[in-house]
Amino acid sequence: MPLEGKTLSIMIRFGVICIMEKLDNIIDYMERNQKTLQLILGCLIALLITASEMKAQSTEGFIYGKVYTNNNTYTGQLRWGKEEAYWHDVFNASKTDNAFKEIVKRHEKDNNTSWQDIDWRISSIWEDKRTTIHQFSCQFGDIKELQNYGNGRVVLQLKNGEEIKLSGDGYNDVGTDVKVLDLELGVLSIKWDRITKIEFMETPKRLSRHFGKPLYGTVETFRKGNFEGFVQWDHDERLGLDKLDGDTRDGDMSIAFDQISKIEKQGNGSMVDLKSGRQFYLTNSNDVDDGNRGIIVNVDGVGDVDIPWRAFKFVNFKEVNNSGRAYSSYESPKGLYGTVYKYNGGQVKGRIVFDLDETWELEMLEGKDDEIEYTIPFRNIKKIRPKNYNYSLVQLRNGTELLLGDGRDVSDSNAGVMVMVKGEKDPQFIEWRNVTEIVFE
Repeated sequence: MPLEGKTLSIMIRFGVICIMEKLDNIIDYMERNQKTLQLILGCLIALLITASEMKAQSTEGFIYGKVYTNNNTYTGQLRWGKEEAYWHDVFNASKTDNAFKEIVKRHEKDNNTSWQDIDWRISSIWEDKRTTIHQFSCQFGDIKELQNYGNGRVVLQLKNGEEIKLSGDGYNDVGTDVKVLDLELGVLSIKWDRITKIEFMETPKRLSRHFGKPLYGTVETFRKGNFEGFVQWDHDERLGLDKLDGDTRDGDMSIAFDQISKIEKQGNGSMVDLKSGRQFYLTNSNDVDDGNRGIIVNVDGVGDVDIPWRAFKFVNFKEVNNSGRAYSSYESPKGLYGTVYKYNGGQVKGRIVFDLDETWELEMLEGKDDEIEYTIPFRNIKKIRPKNYNYSLVQLRNGTELLLGDGRDVSDSNAGVMVMVKGEKDPQFIEWRNVTEIVFE
């Protein structure tokens, strides 16, 4: 063998011997420090699992706060009975006073004018409809505090300090038990008549315990396409631990929603697919037949879309790494401002009282697209254009356009619009039939 070949062979052997010695040392070290290495490896795995769970389980979208009773306070995640659980869920009650008069009073105080000479006959539009419940609706994320005065009377305080007097007449959000997941005591169900005040607070990013994972998915309809967002099943179930009930040929069945991948309407019941691959046909329950009150989807940038059972085809559920908007994302309200364009010419710009009722951008506009009902916060609306006696074209800030009808907000049942113009003594009243377009700032 040439000299160069012998040298290379010697170098290779030397290298192999060095590597083997190093391996022996490593193996020896591992054997001598097996417990330490296992501990380090376990910690790394735990950190990876924790990081994954933290990413997958943001809890900022759940309602959180402090409940006061005559004797105690309880702090934790909140749920209204078996229903509202998210900041984007809607709190409903009825108004007990004429809201737009208070707006006018503040307007004239700011402008140093008197309101004694205003033609208050226009207020009869509001007052004469005594059989109509004037609804107040806002998302829970817009509420700072609720004071309970008993007998169905509450005072709701907004984030800007404004207080609104409300009654529970016609709505179950005032009077229902409130569940609190107190970190020390666990789940408590507190009767409404024991509650004196509820103070809403920022939700921790990672609650160690919560009522369940969000129910999120895409709902396919027969004629109106699909809607993706947080799901309320049968106007009720909205968390993974909530149950879907029904009968099978083998007996009654109650399935946690977090085990379900798909629900499809079929005949007099529904076919339910589980994440495991198993499949069951369920009947004889308002969860799975035409007794279902509807499937509500909270669509980002839109609001709540209520899909009746006859328009529903199927829903595909999927996991998401968040629970919706955080409490801090709901800004302090400023009021409805914009420009109203009139048929008889001209335009008026200022503070708007819509339908002589809604005064805040956090309040809701309601209307239907055929049989699908929309509940949209005014903050999401850019323009409203009446098209005829029954329908209005509503353009959202995200560019979506909806032709909505079958509701007083978007039809000739609307009581009209009042506009407070800065620097002017009297507010201007514009009948709905004289409105061509409203553009909100």
